Amino acid sequence: MPPSETWSDWVMQDYGSCVGADAPVPVLTAEDFRRLPLPAPALHVQPDGDWVLVNIETIVYTDPTPVTLTTELLGQAVTVEATPTRFTYDWGDGHSTTTTDPGRPYPAFDVVHAYERPGTVAITLTTQWSGRYRVGGDPQWRDVTGTAQTSVTGPTIDVEERTSRLVSGTCLQQPDAPGCEGFDPRSARR
Repeated sequence: MPPSETWSDWVMQDYGSCVGADAPVPVLTAEDFRRLPLPAPALHVQPDGDWVLVNIETIVYTDPTPVTLTTELLGQAVTVEATPTRFTYDWGDGHSTTTTDPGRPYPAFDVVHAYERPGTVAITLTTQWSGRYRVGGDPQWRDVTGTAQTSVTGPTIDVEERTSRLVSGTCLQQPDAPGCEGFDPRSARR
C-alpha cells in the first residue's frame, strides 16, 4: 500500500558512536589462522655440510621467534601474533622427534639424532603454531582456537661411516696409504 504522504529527502539523524565493550568482536577462526602466510622457520643442521657420521649425534635447531601478521576480518584490521609451540623433526630414516624445545647450536645438544646406518636422508621440520589476535585498536588480545602448521625439508644429507687408521706418514708422504687418494684396496689384500 502506498504511503499516505510523500517522502521527504534523507536527513542524517545520528553520526554513529564508538563500539562499546559489549559489542561483538569478529572471531579469527582456526581456518582463518591456517590461511595466513606463516613463514616456515629455518631448519639448521650441525655439523654444517652435506654429510654426517653414523652413530654420532646430529644437532638440529630452529628459530622460535613469534611472527606478527596483519589481515582484515569483516572490514576491520586484525593483528595476529603466531608463536611456534611444537617442533617435529622427521629424520628421514623412519624416526622422528616431537618437542617443545626449538634447540640451540653447538655446543648445546638439545635436539639431536644419531643415525644407525649409512644412507641418504633429508630432515623435515614441521612446526605447530598457536596464535592470538586483536581487532582494530582494541588492546585486548584473544586466543585463536586451534593451531596451524608449516613444514620445511632440508637438503639431502649423506650419512657416512668413516674409519680411522694409524699411519706412519701423511697422504702427501704416502699417497697410496689407506684413506689416501692413491689407495687401492685390491693391493691391500696381498
